[in-house]
Amino acid sequence: MSETLPNPLQYRVDGPAGAPLLVLGPALGTTWHMWDRQMPELTRNWRVLRYDLPGHGGAPAHPATSVHELAMRLLAALESVEGSERFGYAGCSLGGAVGTQLALTHPHRLTSLALVSASPRHGTADEWRQTGVVVRSHGLDPVARSTPERWFTPGFTTVQTAIVDWAVQMVRTTDPGCYIAACEALAAFDVRDALPRLNVPTLVVAGAEDRVSPPADARALVAGIPDARLAMVPGASHLTPVERPGEVTELLLKHFSTVWQDSSATGAHTAAPAPLVDSPPPQSAAIAELTAADAPTGRPDPYDTGMRVRREVLGDAHVDRAAANADDFTGDFQDFLTRYAWGEVWSRPGLDRRTRSVVTLTALVARGHLDELAFHTRAALRNGLTPAEIREVLLQTAVYCGVPAANSAFAVAQRVVREETTPRQ
Repeated sequence: MSETLPNPLQYRVDGPAGAPLLVLGPALGTTWHMWDRQMPELTRNWRVLRYDLPGHGGAPAHPATSVHELAMRLLAALESVEGSERFGYAGCSLGGAVGTQLALTHPHRLTSLALVSASPRHGTADEWRQTGVVVRSHGLDPVARSTPERWFTPGFTTVQTAIVDWAVQMVRTTDPGCYIAACEALAAFDVRDALPRLNVPTLVVAGAEDRVSPPADARALVAGIPDARLAMVPGASHLTPVERPGEVTELLLKHFSTVWQDSSATGAHTAAPAPLVDSPPPQSAAIAELTAADAPTGRPDPYDTGMRVRREVLGDAHVDRAAANADDFTGDFQDFLTRYAWGEVWSRPGLDRRTRSVVTLTALVARGHLDELAFHTRAALRNGLTPAEIREVLLQTAVYCGVPAANSAFAVAQRVVREETTPRQ
């Protein structure tokens, strides 16, 4: 099946026998338990394999000093897993780097890929080597103590103290030598020039407040990978699957289900997950999903394109309400909006959706359209603008649209941002 190395990674498999295989890769300093809150939904239709990095979670302390070696050790572990010839893969941070490596060197093994809190290059080599020096000199305690501010938003660390303590303990119990080796692996990892060769359907998930792998890194992945789309999760930092589990689960379900169904329709696979219609997906906060190239290559019916873009920007719930409220009097207007505003203008390639949101917010403030400002603030968050960036847009409008208009706009936007970024229980 695959090239093998000694010391295959430690793993566990959950889910129904005979179902398609989905592999979940952990972040540096975590164990496979970081994916616990995704498991109830994912194991309904997939066999899910979770693995530990060397020296993490009690795994044998056999250091790996390159991402390529980690990928090969994972393939070695898969040798003993039935039905692992092809699989979907989702990885967070270092786990995402392993998935990227697999997609570049063993693309025939992957059906689809999800990169969470990932980057084509994680920081700089000097930063990772300096971390290694700290661990050699002082052990993992300094790294563990800084974990909450690196992995989670301040609001989450205040409310979810038990989860934060668990995360700190995960780092403290990691083997220092294996942690240092993983730092060396990340120091050497740089696939920026190789991204155009990555031909696996890819979802890139980023926390809007991630400072370790910032949203700019996610956008670089989407810009470089030919078949990629971006999902920006507001109110989330680096360990997004832990901080916002419902949103991440929903995104993974949609991505992997769609790819398996599309592949099954073309005969590429002998099995596909059952349709996910018997239970609704988790309710999400604003999640932005962008295609790598939003403009269609041909000229499809602008209504179909418009409906897709309208739902991606405003959300299904908003569009469904508008459709439900349409009647003989307003139906033509809704059709006009979908075809012209969303199918002809919002779908043009000249501006990305973040920029279009900035323009839209400014225009709505200038004209005093506060009702539409509310749902376009929500759309701006879906399109990847952070609350801080929305604040700057509104400050700019205070100068050019007037202080009273901006004052009203701040009140509306503040309410929406609080609703969308308050941690869910």
